[in-house]
Amino acid sequence: MKIIYILLGFLTLGLGLIGILLPILPTTPFLLLTLFFFAKGSTRFHTWFIQTKIYHKYLKTFAEERSMTRKQKWRLMIFVDLVLLTSMIIINQWLVTVLLLVVGILKYLYFFTQVKTIKDTI
Repeated sequence: MKIIYILLGFLTLGLGLIGILLPILPTTPFLLLTLFFFAKGSTRFHTWFIQTKIYHKYLKTFAEERSMTRKQKWRLMIFVDLVLLTSMIIINQWLVTVLLLVVGILKYLYFFTQVKTIKDTI
């Protein structure tokens, strides 16, 4: 099972790195998944990842202080909205649509009440 977590960690790390270059793909959620998968799969990879510049630039404030820049928040929320909307269109059942709308509303409530907004340091 640990090898699966490690492989998923590298997959999500790759997607996160692509997200740095492509503005339509959010970086933060993929790097958060990388952190989770490495923590579950390997102490060595987890330790390595939290020492990288990528972790320090994109995740450290969220992981340690539950805070994100306004730009990070909006990129993440818009991406998730697009995923939810696509799911609603593809599945096209009223119960699923209602559940996904509730998830979307809860996501906004969480980000506006639980994740502190900090100034961008760049």
